[in-house]
Amino acid sequence: MLVILAYAIVGIFAPALAPHGEAEVFAAPYAPWSSEFIFGTDQIGRDIFSRMIYGARNTVGIAVATTLLAFFIGGSLGLAAAIDRGWLDQLLSRSVDVLMAIPSLIFALVLLSIFGSTVTNLIMIIAVLDSTRVFRLTRAVALNVVVMDYVEAARLRGEGLGWIMRREILPNIMPPLIAEFGLRFCFVFLSIAALSFLGVGIQPPTADWGSMVRDNASLIQFAQYDLKAGLTPLLPAAAIALLTVAVNFVVDWFLHKTSGLRDE
Repeated sequence: MLVILAYAIVGIFAPALAPHGEAEVFAAPYAPWSSEFIFGTDQIGRDIFSRMIYGARNTVGIAVATTLLAFFIGGSLGLAAAIDRGWLDQLLSRSVDVLMAIPSLIFALVLLSIFGSTVTNLIMIIAVLDSTRVFRLTRAVALNVVVMDYVEAARLRGEGLGWIMRREILPNIMPPLIAEFGLRFCFVFLSIAALSFLGVGIQPPTADWGSMVRDNASLIQFAQYDLKAGLTPLLPAAAIALLTVAVNFVVDWFLHKTSGLRDE
């Protein structure tokens, strides 16, 4: 939780914490680590430390927005399918089966190549592709609730689909959905970083950890001459790994608490 909080603070207050601008260029490409440039500069002279701070805002912020949109789409459709259990359920389930049959990363690469690598397109495409997993989980856990007597009583009272979803079903399936949100965030976070590494994700000059790994990857071969230079491309990779591990730890803790199990 402390790690996640630290990332949130860095992302929110990035302009105040970064010593230099996000796209500010200095006449010192590949400058070594120093007091002015803590982690040196990249191939065109941008401060890597500052770009890592801004990368927390961009990479994590976009991943959170994408995950929220994926849960809104997948969760709403999953609840509707579980309640209907008729032609709507069949239509949505078969559509999700088709989307899940295509590898997500390859599908995202194709769609981003067609529609362009803008932030809006990135969020929309990843959210739609990831909502299929959310749909499956939501429908599965909701099916165990829609057969309860209180849901049937709400139907007999004439309550609408939205009211039943919001007031009767959703509160009873929140623990697994919250846990899935953390796991899904990790997958979305890594997908965005992978797409940026491949050059079709977040585009320059916007700072992004995935593209920073790609831009500075050539420095690894100089590690035998300058260890600090060799570590430079590993810094954004380590930032990605640390947040992913922290979120997974929190998800595991939350699942343990909500499962009713207690340590002996």
